[in-house]
Amino acid sequence: MAVLRDAFGPNGCIRTAVERHDVGSGSIYTWRRQAMSGERAGVPKLPEPAFAEVWMGEPPALPASIAPLVPGLIGIALPSGIKVTVDAAVAIDALSRVIGALTR
Repeated sequence: MAVLRDAFGPNGCIRTAVERHDVGSGSIYTWRRQAMSGERAGVPKLPEPAFAEVWMGEPPALPASIAPLVPGLIGIALPSGIKVTVDAAVAIDALSRVIGALTR
């Protein structure tokens, strides 16, 4: 922290800090970045929040063949407009392969 104060304090100078403490300027900038993020103080940096866009509304109309909602069925609408309906007990690996093939 003394090196950072010498480099970035009110009367700080990178060149003076480098010469006085016999360190490279790259190390000083790395330490400054770590201090600003909390890493230097031993506090891990919190992950950045991530957001997903969600639209709430009425469920889409299902094809006439499955118009009455059947318990245990899952309807999946792909961005391409393709709709897939599967039983709740579908094998996830198989479903993943089918959706992968449909999105190509």
